[in-house]
Amino acid sequence: QANTDAGFSIVTYTGNGLAGATYGHGLGAVPAMIITKGRDVVDNWMTRHKNYSANTSFIELNTTNAEGNATDVWNNTAPTSSVISVGTGGTVNSNTKLYVSYCFAEIEGYSKFGSYTGNGSADGTFVYTGFRPAWVMTKVTSATNQWQIHDNKRNTSNVVNKFLLANATDAENTGTGVLLDFLSNGFKIRVSGNSINASSASYIYMAFAEAPFKYANAR
Repeated sequence: QANTDAGFSIVTYTGNGLAGATYGHGLGAVPAMIITKGRDVVDNWMTRHKNYSANTSFIELNTTNAEGNATDVWNNTAPTSSVISVGTGGTVNSNTKLYVSYCFAEIEGYSKFGSYTGNGSADGTFVYTGFRPAWVMTKVTSATNQWQIHDNKRNTSNVVNKFLLANATDAENTGTGVLLDFLSNGFKIRVSGNSINASSASYIYMAFAEAPFKYANAR
């Protein structure tokens, strides 16, 4: 199932254990992020992001691990506007096993997938998205740490300090260790914590808009 206006598709497929296997994603654009999980196996959630360092790179959504590399995950092949390639790895393509992939493409004014470099300061990095975010998830790629989710429903005004961890079963966290401001054109980090703004560390993010005007109908 694919919604090209929203840049989102859900794909199910059966693995064949062969290097270079592909499956269609239906987005009509190169996916900016892919999240894949075996449905009938106990295994990790494998993610691919457009700003990983190589076509062999992956990070596990359910762990704190830094970016890893293996040719048997994405077959060292970039996705195209029509298909995603996988290798022989059991997390993505074990023979006869069932999988689901959640695939995202960037839509101007609605979603943004990118990266930033931390500056280690309480006057933290500003990340331009082109819209005021409603939801942001971040992950450091160069070190071990959490996947952090912030939104504008639990914090209706700045500072945004309530977050959930995608990789953990923890209850909602609230405190001074992870602080953001949601701005009209992006988000700004307000803390020097390693999980979100360590000096010279590399981070990825996915963000969705508070008011996505691109496909809105005038009233």
